[in-house]
Amino acid sequence: PGRVVTLLEDRGGCTWGVAYKVCGEQIAASLQYLNVREAVLGGYDTKLVTFYPQDKDAGESIQALVYIATPQNPSYLGPASEEDIAAQIITSSGCAGHNIEYLLRLADFMHYFCPQVEDKHLFSIEEALFSLLPCMCHSKEALEE
Repeated sequence: PGRVVTLLEDRGGCTWGVAYKVCGEQIAASLQYLNVREAVLGGYDTKLVTFYPQDKDAGESIQALVYIATPQNPSYLGPASEEDIAAQIITSSGCAGHNIEYLLRLADFMHYFCPQVEDKHLFSIEEALFSLLPCMCHSKEALEE
């Protein structure tokens, strides 16, 4: 299996990301799909958390549904060094694409949409990946093309 972002419970922690608003008929179908994928098959607990929109014009905080990994999660790969994670990412792919693309899209999102956040773990994995793949060109100019 490849590596993906996994939320672990951390009462004092903070996670940056995107919240999706579902309305009307979307609610039941979305919750049913996510419940099967994340809770029944995936070994996650469902939690409500406070979400603070980055856009100050978006208003006050809202309650958001998140899925927190449990030790029973059969796909949880556990901690590893950034170098070991990068090496695993290079060799992993699935039905949604290559794990390299997943990592690079995630890191790009954080670099460009959350520039005030220094996610040391994520960015260390990104750097380890680049050191393992010296033929990759990674520059701001290349990403903008």
